[in-house]
Amino acid sequence: MDGMDSFAHNAAGIGALADPVRHRLYQFVCAQPAPVSRDQAADAVGIAHHQAKFHLDRLTAEGLLETDYARLTGRSGPGAGRTSKLYRRAGRDIAVSLPHREYELAGRLMATAIAESASTGQPVVERLNQAARDYGQRIGTAERPPADAAAALELTVRILRNHGYEPRHCDDEVQLANCPFHALAQEQTELACNMNHALVSGVADALAPHGPDARLCPGPDRCCVVLKRGD
Repeated sequence: MDGMDSFAHNAAGIGALADPVRHRLYQFVCAQPAPVSRDQAADAVGIAHHQAKFHLDRLTAEGLLETDYARLTGRSGPGAGRTSKLYRRAGRDIAVSLPHREYELAGRLMATAIAESASTGQPVVERLNQAARDYGQRIGTAERPPADAAAALELTVRILRNHGYEPRHCDDEVQLANCPFHALAQEQTELACNMNHALVSGVADALAPHGPDARLCPGPDRCCVVLKRGD
């Protein structure tokens, strides 16, 4: 799932909690040490059992809860009774930010850089930029190779849009209106900008020989990288 699809999925999940009854059910399920049944959740929140089923299944559909089936008696065989649908909190994290940010990605790249620096003796900054370039190449090579420079630029725009950069055509270049590492760039500008440049350059490298030119060109209220169509 790419960045924008993940954002839409996470936003839908959070939106499901806007209903106060659904929110109370979710809080109850999360507070329990073991999965709970529809009847247990309904009794705890004080609503009808059929109403609890509707809301719990909605939370499951939105990815906030996961389900299993088990017999609440703990017995098996004849006379053990029917299995019940049990609910527990989903094992995924949900984060939504506007504008789109990629601080988790920055953390993973930095952790990789620190580990590689410790094992190779190379400076952490060099390893960070290489990790960012490698990541950019991976997301670039996931696409079909473009036929020409114009197609390569548009493909790069689509890839970066899916990762929150908000590309905008401006005359003969493409500016990136959003920096996914904004807070980091405010504190450690050179570090974040070089990481950004390496990542975007990695995408361009993956689309060779038609990949666009990615250059550092800081400007107010936008990402520090600017794209121009390649040769």
